[in-house]
Amino acid sequence: MPFPTSRRQFLQAGSLAAGTLAGAGSPLAASPQASESSGSVKPIRFGMVGIGMQGSGLLETSITLPGVECAGAADLYDGRHTLAREITGNPKLPVSRRYQDLLERSDIDCIVAAVPDHWHMRVVVDACNAGKDIYCEKPMSHAPSQGFAMAEAAARNNRIVQIGSQRVSSALCARARQLYHDGAIGDVNMVELSLGRNDPTGAWEYPPPFDLSPSNLDWDTWLNDAPKIAFNPERFARWRCWKEYGTGVGGDLMVHLISGMLFTLGWNEAPRSAQALGGIFRWKDGRNMPDLHVVLFDYHGIPVYVRLGLSTETPELARFMGPKGLLDTTGGEIRYSPQTGLDTAPSYYTSGFERKMRDEYVKQWYEKHSVPPGREPIRQDTVFRGDDWDDTRPHLWNFFEAVRSRRPVAEDAVFGNHAAIACHMANESYFRGKPVYWDEPSRAIRS
Repeated sequence: MPFPTSRRQFLQAGSLAAGTLAGAGSPLAASPQASESSGSVKPIRFGMVGIGMQGSGLLETSITLPGVECAGAADLYDGRHTLAREITGNPKLPVSRRYQDLLERSDIDCIVAAVPDHWHMRVVVDACNAGKDIYCEKPMSHAPSQGFAMAEAAARNNRIVQIGSQRVSSALCARARQLYHDGAIGDVNMVELSLGRNDPTGAWEYPPPFDLSPSNLDWDTWLNDAPKIAFNPERFARWRCWKEYGTGVGGDLMVHLISGMLFTLGWNEAPRSAQALGGIFRWKDGRNMPDLHVVLFDYHGIPVYVRLGLSTETPELARFMGPKGLLDTTGGEIRYSPQTGLDTAPSYYTSGFERKMRDEYVKQWYEKHSVPPGREPIRQDTVFRGDDWDDTRPHLWNFFEAVRSRRPVAEDAVFGNHAAIACHMANESYFRGKPVYWDEPSRAIRS
């Protein structure tokens, strides 16, 4: 979740935006307040896979939604079995180290998964093959090819997959989208996305659980297809720091910014190219993912500039620029700043005219453009404020309502894959030290 200093609250009441995802025809579900279960509708029962920092919040939020129940939880660390029972208030909640146990149960309708990136494909594909719909945290994949395998599994099994970049279900993001498509800034000609943190927690230096050991954590299974290494509590808690398990600031922060941009503009595609610079400037703790990452993307000819850093706190900003003005979106508000695109004074180029010609030009300009005193134009910014941009509750509600109704979700596997590909391209450009390009026919990143 992208925020500068501390983790945002998971339990936030928020209204779910009504609208559609361009190119996907995805209607957003009504808000929880507008369609609470009367008790006659069979509840949606979900299994929770991964009850760590993000998963505990998803579990806590999900069980506050009407008509939604947790039927079981799985995690490779036994301490989180206790946590799941504490959160649900059910000391007899079925728990397991094997997420497959949840997939085998006929009384579980769907899965909510918050596991490290290098586990996403396996959990999503297994869930779809088992006939379960699944909500999976962002970024969708750990490598580009995985995203296509996940999308194909969803389509093959007619399963609903929602990826967890929450802002696409927020009322603020829906308003930004409406403003753009109503022509507020004209056709976008550039986008700037930026976010900075400046603290150890923001840089993923999380404290491992005090009791973590090979006796209460299935370490070999947790490694999945990553290289086998000795038990390491820091790698378990801080997996985002290493490319073997995570995708760095790209998959943790950039994917939110990219997803919000795609939704706002109505795009649903991978970028043509990416050129990145960065490095490990502050957090020299053994990590191999950059703590500063600057990227320039090409989206069908539109430049998209992204800056992510873990050494200087800066506000989250998505700036959309067009000939009619600016649309600035932050964590809790949208600011629309209109521009006329017209001269407000005689052109300074005429300072190179001889005096008589310049005086004549100035006279003609004011005759054409002057306004009566007291009626000078006033330019006014318009500000929209709302609940947290990354409002988790409506995004989860969007998923559970889709499970119930079989309607499309706000962020399906195709959309989630396109957002993830941008992050993979940013990482590949950084590690290769050169621009990279997306080759659609081969579904691969090329130098």
